[in-house]
Amino acid sequence: MEERVQKIISRAGYGSRRLCEELIKAGRVRINGKIASLGMKADMVKDTIHVDGTELPKSNPDRIYLALNKPRGVLSDYDPQDPRPSVLDLIPNQEHLFTVGRLDLDSEGLILLTNDGELANLLTHPRYGHEKEYRVLVARRPDQEQLATWRRGVVLEDGQKTRPAEVVVESTFGKGAWLRVVMREGRKRQIREIGTRIGLPVVRILRTRIGSLFLGNLKPREWRTLTSDEVKSLYALVSGKTNTSKRPSSKDFSPKHKKSSTNPPPAWGSKPKREHKPG
Repeated sequence: MEERVQKIISRAGYGSRRLCEELIKAGRVRINGKIASLGMKADMVKDTIHVDGTELPKSNPDRIYLALNKPRGVLSDYDPQDPRPSVLDLIPNQEHLFTVGRLDLDSEGLILLTNDGELANLLTHPRYGHEKEYRVLVARRPDQEQLATWRRGVVLEDGQKTRPAEVVVESTFGKGAWLRVVMREGRKRQIREIGTRIGLPVVRILRTRIGSLFLGNLKPREWRTLTSDEVKSLYALVSGKTNTSKRPSSKDFSPKHKKSSTNPPPAWGSKPKREHKPG
């Protein structure tokens, strides 16, 4: 059966359809030895498709869905020009996995890695606005005006106002406080910039949820394969048929496969070590 080439490439784990369209535009895709163009269709049974010289398998690859607890100092995406480690360095023998829910270098917590381009696109595209939940340590105890401003939305340096968010004080910590923040967007360093603009410097960020997927008991550097129920729940989420506010019990987080960390994470309420940003 013929399908659009970008759909075939995306299903093979090369990214969202939009990203695969860019691969085609760049002349990096060939069908039966000829450079592909947008709008072309192919049949995986009859045709041979190459991306950057690598032939796509005739059968679809097994779907991979991994939850990982990204530690500080690890990049969310692999960059061949950057010597620093990325989340892909924590997952052995995996290629063509891409990141759902990027975090900046100093942030921690849940990231989803998958070769399912369609699901990744539906979870990451801004227009879908799926919830992401964080625990945020701020250096000062917020007053009601600061909380109300964050909840309503804050105008950032680029002139754009953030969408309304749920912000709740969970506990105090020294002169600061732990906040629970739930957002439906994820601009670059958004939480840190909001904190700076409203007078609440951010000390630590830990993401605990992406849509219906929870971090659970994973420690930094640990990862696990999602259960079939978790995958079904994510698909239900992107189709608008699930409730992300239902919190699973601890038994839902038993890892099928994980890599243990040699450095256990600091407990909540302990002071994080001071870190210096490269450059």
